Amino acid sequence: MRETTIPILPCRTIQPVLDFYTALGFAVTFQQKSPNPYAVVELRGIQLHFFAMKHYEPAESYSTCYIRTDDVDGLYEAFRTGLKAAYGRIPTRGLPRIGALKDTSYGMRQFLLTDPGGNCLRIGQQTSQDQRHRPAPTEPFARALHHASLFADSKEDPAGAAKIIDRVLRLEDGQPTPVQLLRLLVLRADVAARLGDEATARTALTRAAAVQLTEQERRSVSDDLRRLEELST
Repeated sequence: MRETTIPILPCRTIQPVLDFYTALGFAVTFQQKSPNPYAVVELRGIQLHFFAMKHYEPAESYSTCYIRTDDVDGLYEAFRTGLKAAYGRIPTRGLPRIGALKDTSYGMRQFLLTDPGGNCLRIGQQTSQDQRHRPAPTEPFARALHHASLFADSKEDPAGAAKIIDRVLRLEDGQPTPVQLLRLLVLRADVAARLGDEATARTALTRAAAVQLTEQERRSVSDDLRRLEELST
């Protein structure tokens, strides 16, 4: 026996959603304009269905689905390229937007992609057989990174993530390593941008860009440095 699960996601109007997915490389394989607007997009083994709701509010959406892949880095680069070609930049805030590619504490390497309808696609590749959340570190700065990342992405609570980062960066006992500081500041800029706090985002980006790293340290935070570049443009 073989079963397939297909998410059916809401949006206010169909066409902006189709334009978005077409930019990512999806093909529109079905579209019905009336009586009930409905459409299907496909890319390799991914199939997504959409239906329009006249009074739907994308900014308040909780719709989501998880897409597993064996090439998350390749998809991420392809989607970034498509978005930059379509929008002239890589959208990192508002709708639509693409989040950072990162390794999670539950054995997945993933990124979040949110379409014009407010639907969040979590796209990831398994990196460990253990899918449980790792215990939070005990060291203050590592612990703050752990929890702030969960608030920012898993819980979709950027304000909560901001509070965690601000609190730990005000600590008088101890200092973060350069790698920890870079990662904390990039995440702080990311969540500030999502919250519309442009002044805080700019300050965090400036501080992050000034962090001195060795070549080995730069290699260890390549995902964060890429996000820093995206947020700075």
